[in-house]
Amino acid sequence: MTLLAIAYFGGVLTILSPCILPVLPFVFARAGQPFVRSTMPMLAGMAITFALVATLAAVGGSWAVHANEYGRYAAIALLGVFGVTLVSPQLATVLTRPIVAFANRLLNSTGGPRSVPTASSSLILGIATGLLWAPCAGPILGLVLTGAALQGANVETTLLLVAYSAGAATSLAIALLIGGRVFAAMKQSLGAGEWVRRGLGIAVLAGVVAIGLGADTGLLARLSSSGTSKVEQSLLDAFNSNMPQLAPAAAAGNSTMQAAGDPHPGFRSDLPIERQFPSLDGAVEWLNSAPLTTEQLRGKVVLVDFWTFSCINCIHTVPYVRAWAEKYKDQGLVVIGVHAPEYAFEKKIDNVKKAIKDLQIGYPVAVDNNFKIWQAFQNSYWPAHYFIDAKGQIRYHHFGEGDYEQSEKVIQDLLAEAKSQKAGNQAGRG
Repeated sequence: MTLLAIAYFGGVLTILSPCILPVLPFVFARAGQPFVRSTMPMLAGMAITFALVATLAAVGGSWAVHANEYGRYAAIALLGVFGVTLVSPQLATVLTRPIVAFANRLLNSTGGPRSVPTASSSLILGIATGLLWAPCAGPILGLVLTGAALQGANVETTLLLVAYSAGAATSLAIALLIGGRVFAAMKQSLGAGEWVRRGLGIAVLAGVVAIGLGADTGLLARLSSSGTSKVEQSLLDAFNSNMPQLAPAAAAGNSTMQAAGDPHPGFRSDLPIERQFPSLDGAVEWLNSAPLTTEQLRGKVVLVDFWTFSCINCIHTVPYVRAWAEKYKDQGLVVIGVHAPEYAFEKKIDNVKKAIKDLQIGYPVAVDNNFKIWQAFQNSYWPAHYFIDAKGQIRYHHFGEGDYEQSEKVIQDLLAEAKSQKAGNQAGRG
């Protein structure tokens, strides 16, 4: 099985992930329409646009960030008009006659029972949907995006992203075929088709508002995609030889912590030394703190958290990381968030600042737009936690969600170890 096939299968699994929920209203608004003229062009537009937008994240320069951001604004506006025309074509025409008249000609979705969607109108809806879709970066997508970030935009990366989005389009097409049959059955009931159309319009508008305000992220943060991530991880574990340069991602979820058994009272001393604390140089900006160095942090226990603000898995872990930062700050723990963007719009500093405020993050955050710190750690995953002892040695790491009790136990052990070492040094000097 090639890496393209793995990427495709990862996309197929997206239908089971909560991250597909924000775009479902846009997709299912085409349920019951001709498959070839409506469904296929829309899903093709969504898949190709997502691949191109995701590739933009690997392109340097502010123009890529602005292109991504303005494209999202345009998509929100277009899908908002589309939702209004579904809810009430008459009201929409009265309120915004020129815009909606153009949208009706373009989308051809509300002209009455004789209206037939065209391939071009469905393609445009798919493009708008692709501009807004930001799926969870599970192990497979994370691996592909990591390759794009480290190697830059290239044909191989784009093909992998196309394969991933084609997999998602396939599962959505199957869901739409089933939904189309349900829609057709409901239309046989008097008036049901009209109410379903209006309901879909309301759902589209709700989706547009949620994405525009960022509320969809808060909702999805309450859901988990760990089930699909485990399936993806199993696939990568079996076929990680296809991309050896990114093999660390295949270790996601695995622990380097040794088996239980505490030979020393009070703390664990058998945590292995993985390697030295890599450099923190290369961040484009530091938030909540002046720039920090490994030399400044010597003598402290450090937790480095790689995250990005649109990653639902990262958002799930933030409350735990924030709680550890507050609980153990006075005992010598320093938490550093390293924000490494998945998509181009996550490179904008103002967006990162807003996310930090919304998530109530008070610990230092290094904005790693160029993936300098990411590369220094040889990281390949969102979220990723690295635990460094007071001597500046990485002693433990964890990728993905979960195992919070074990991670906190590592913090406690490293703090106790640091305290014991400090006491020993003082006694030696005495």
